[in-house]
Amino acid sequence: MLAPTGTIGFLMDCDTTGIEPDIALVKYKLLAGGGMLKIVNRTVPPALKRLGYTPDEIAAILIHIEKYDTIEDVTDPNTGKTVRSGLRAEHLPVFDCAFKAHLGTRSLHYRGHLKMMAAAQPFLSGAISKTVNMPQEATVEEIMQTYIEAWQLGLKAVAIYRDGSKRSAPLNTKKTVGMGGEADAITPGAEDLAERIATLIRENEDLRKKSETRTRRPMTDTRMSITHKFEIAGHEGYITAGLYPDGQPGEVFVQMSKEGSTIGGLMDTVATLTSMALQYGVPLEQLVNKFAYQRFEPSGYTRNPNIRTAFSITDYVFRWLGCEFIKGYKEATSPDSHQPELAMPEIEEMEKQAVNRPVSDLSPNEDPAIERLPKPDRVKAALGTAYMGVICSNCGSDKVIRAGACGVCTQCGTSQGCS
Repeated sequence: MLAPTGTIGFLMDCDTTGIEPDIALVKYKLLAGGGMLKIVNRTVPPALKRLGYTPDEIAAILIHIEKYDTIEDVTDPNTGKTVRSGLRAEHLPVFDCAFKAHLGTRSLHYRGHLKMMAAAQPFLSGAISKTVNMPQEATVEEIMQTYIEAWQLGLKAVAIYRDGSKRSAPLNTKKTVGMGGEADAITPGAEDLAERIATLIRENEDLRKKSETRTRRPMTDTRMSITHKFEIAGHEGYITAGLYPDGQPGEVFVQMSKEGSTIGGLMDTVATLTSMALQYGVPLEQLVNKFAYQRFEPSGYTRNPNIRTAFSITDYVFRWLGCEFIKGYKEATSPDSHQPELAMPEIEEMEKQAVNRPVSDLSPNEDPAIERLPKPDRVKAALGTAYMGVICSNCGSDKVIRAGACGVCTQCGTSQGCS
């Protein structure tokens, strides 16, 4: 039975299950257990007979549909020639379906879906469960207009399906590789798919290797720098920090006043390693955390008001870097400005007897999470376990660090006893 607009399958008891057009004259259904089922619309012969076609013409049109899955004239993919179906042009709209056939060009306009539902809606107490099928080329404006017209026609509910919007569909207008048998000529074969998968695997492997490769951020040939003079227990030296354009250090040079000395050579090595670590992305917070408060000779008092006592040259260098380039580090570690200087001659002897604190291995991996931390957390990451978390029994300061098995206040130098 034909609807007023002439489209097949509008009514119940046809080849559809509701008030809707057929998806296509020929459909392919992928079965759960494997293989496929070819479904052919059975209302085409009576429709052609109603339109006045002879039995021979009907048979020729059905053979065309069986071979090309459409009632339209098509271009044969093997020969490239146009093949006529025998259907007259004025009758083409009668056989329009929801989806465009694989080798066809026509499909039912979205207004056909809406008018079908609008004709039946006044006779229903609820809404119609119906999806408006739209071609893959449908624009945003067309989809919006579909909703507007559905509302104007008095429809209570409407859904829209744009062809190709789902990765897979239970019904297709052409055979695919997973349906068993031979696929269409334009469907990628198994060899094609295997090659594509292999290409994706190779690209993924290349990307993984690139992500694991350490990238060095070189310094520019001309850059700004800061030079700082220091003195620890009579040993003078200079720290020079080369800066990136963003003001962060990218290289460190430590030059001792006594050229050729063992201390000078060791500090040159430390500076070179530090420079390479910074350029390969090791956060300064990790370096300061690992090397600050290392204890070995020479050590002693300094002229720097922010670092009154250095436990080694390495300790001084990294605490100075923390004070200069980690915001909040200086405020967290420097002695209180109102605290008077106290003469504590026994500190020097106590420091000589202290046991060095071991240094764990540095992580070579860049830790971008530290860079995103708020200022207090960045300071905490740089301090690590430098402070013991106890209050000085003499001056009340919380800047008490470990000295071997004991604790010593960096403000007044008072020993807190051994644990």
